[in-house]
Amino acid sequence: METTVARVQTRPLTEPDEVRQMPRGKLEIFNVGEVVIGRTRWEPGWHWAEDVKPVAGTDLCQYHHVGVSVSGTLGIRMEDGSTAEIGPGSTFDIPPGHDGWVIGDQPWISYDFAGMRAFGRVDEGTRRVLGAVLFTDMVDSTATAERLGATRWKELVDVHNERLQYELDRFRGRLVKTTGDGVLALFDGSERAVRAAAGMVRAAADIGIAVRAGIHTGEVELEAGDIRGLAVHMAARVMAVAGPGEVVVSATTQELLAGTNLRFRDLGSHELKGISGPRQLFALEPADA
Repeated sequence: METTVARVQTRPLTEPDEVRQMPRGKLEIFNVGEVVIGRTRWEPGWHWAEDVKPVAGTDLCQYHHVGVSVSGTLGIRMEDGSTAEIGPGSTFDIPPGHDGWVIGDQPWISYDFAGMRAFGRVDEGTRRVLGAVLFTDMVDSTATAERLGATRWKELVDVHNERLQYELDRFRGRLVKTTGDGVLALFDGSERAVRAAAGMVRAAADIGIAVRAGIHTGEVELEAGDIRGLAVHMAARVMAVAGPGEVVVSATTQELLAGTNLRFRDLGSHELKGISGPRQLFALEPADA
């Protein structure tokens, strides 16, 4: 495996890699190596439920935000009803599952260092794209939840989601939605999807959770807050074959990785529920990811 030499990286704040305009707001994206920094400017009257929810397709914002507030004040309401205000010159850590709105007549300007890669990204109508679909799932989640109790289980799920989101950001994945005890994500490259899945498995193991992952590469239909198509069903069925700590991929995905240093173990042919004909599946050799 090649050795990567660390180097200093810098970007002018006048030259964002991407600008996302939205009603009463603007998000500028800066890519610095594997880190994504988002500079937000939410104008007076901006409200996540009105300006971003139609794009996100979820009842509450499911991104974890960590950053620094430069000016203005943002109100936050969590799923449990608790509220907070983030004023100028403050650091913030906002867990997933919240609504937000600008308070007063000053725009809220901030720098956000977590979960901004896909925030507010607009897909113009439903369209078909080729992508690598990733499903993850906690193994024995029901038994674990019963053993830990509601409070401890929620804390563990929050940490699990945060670590999985970090891996998504590292490998430029788009979080489509959470599934209670896992995620559905989309990547523009099969290799990034597999490496992200391997990172998720390791990150979950570090906090005592066994995660399994399945990946299939194919055409999907993009919709606000979701993706559809046979490729999505295929990825879900592939994941169902995986054991604890395993990343399993379809033959299509494995063939696309022929030029990489990733290696796979042939799992043989499998009949997948709802999918016609037997399908060859492969398990990632963990040491290679």
